Amino acid sequence: MESIRTLKYFLAIVDAGSVTGAAAQLGMAQPALSQALTRLEKDLGVKLLARTRRGAALTPAGEAIAEDIRLSVARIEAAEKRARDIGAQRGGRLTIGFVSAALFEVLPKAIAALRAAVPNVELTLREMSNAEQASALESGEIDIGLLHTPVAVRGRMREKLIVQERLQAVVQASHPLGEDGKLGLADLARMGLVWFPHGQLPVVRAGILSAFRQFGCEANIVQDANRSLTVLACVAAGCGASLLPQSVKAIQFEGVRVCEVREGDALPLFELSAIWPHRSRPTLADKFAALLSAG
Repeated sequence: MESIRTLKYFLAIVDAGSVTGAAAQLGMAQPALSQALTRLEKDLGVKLLARTRRGAALTPAGEAIAEDIRLSVARIEAAEKRARDIGAQRGGRLTIGFVSAALFEVLPKAIAALRAAVPNVELTLREMSNAEQASALESGEIDIGLLHTPVAVRGRMREKLIVQERLQAVVQASHPLGEDGKLGLADLARMGLVWFPHGQLPVVRAGILSAFRQFGCEANIVQDANRSLTVLACVAAGCGASLLPQSVKAIQFEGVRVCEVREGDALPLFELSAIWPHRSRPTLADKFAALLSAG
């Protein structure tokens, strides 16, 4: 595809910062690359790059569309790969991204059901954070993501809520509980929280901190950890306490204990959802999503 090749040339110049550098990376002559860029600008009717002493800089128009072009090229490449797989009779392929919470019940049951319905399906499973899955969905790197919502994903997507869980307190195994077998938000605030990085679950994070303030205490995030197992390890090591969904009990991680929070109703629910691209025709991702349930 000549037009896609030209768009890739443009992105190469943007990444290299100069026509000369991009030509060297692409293994082509600089004049040929310059001519390709000129043709692209002529077709679009706008200047995308301006020559500078340091090389080439994006014009306002180029800056406005550079990431859109990058996203479009990634999606086209994914579509080309899918077409080649179908041509080679490997059409039953599904790449699934998932957060660790999906491992406990949701993912194994859905995979078993899919294999029963499509015996020759070829699965690629990738444990990824929320942010990684959002990016991978946008670029076509994964076909469906099992992740915590709400989350922003660009493009036309379908979404299915699978389960909502109450958050539970996670503390060191030696930490005493109240007579009722629970802990309060004030207890957790004194220990500090181990939680996911700000960019990973910003809405849930904000809801948690708001609940603490509602009951007159201020919670500090003392340690970021981008996976549930890492959170558990940090709690076991004494870095602080945490709040994780009830399904975390299935892990039985040594050195930690899980209990209810007295003011748990004030905490946000922890959602696990499926998100996948909206297509005009049914896809394997549609079939897999239909098989997903909380069990």
